[in-house]
Amino acid sequence: MKNPKDNFIIERIRSIKFSFRGIWFLITTESSIKAQLFIAILVSLAGIYFQINSTEWILQTLAIGLVLVAESLNTGIEKLADFIHPEYHEKIGFIKDVSAGSSGIAAIISLIIAGIIYIPKITLLF
Repeated sequence: MKNPKDNFIIERIRSIKFSFRGIWFLITTESSIKAQLFIAILVSLAGIYFQINSTEWILQTLAIGLVLVAESLNTGIEKLADFIHPEYHEKIGFIKDVSAGSSGIAAIISLIIAGIIYIPKITLLF
């Protein structure tokens, strides 16, 4: 709840606190986020191993962020939909499927970026 006596800085600090709490909830409760973080660690280790350049690091980091944001938003939409209508409902199912589709699109884009970065490097090994 917003306190009318709080100044701009206090409000921003409070927002950051809520943001970190949300990140913690995602990491500790959502298996999809755990899986994506595991993949992000593996890809980052691959980046270190293959000594990718700054531009590749930027693209890889953006791809990881895109997937994590999409998964987070998907989780929020699914939780909200389940709260509003806990039983199966065709329209809620559609909303949840479209939301999950956003995660799928982000994953596909990240795989394309990973392919662009790593396929040339892997082929040099053979």
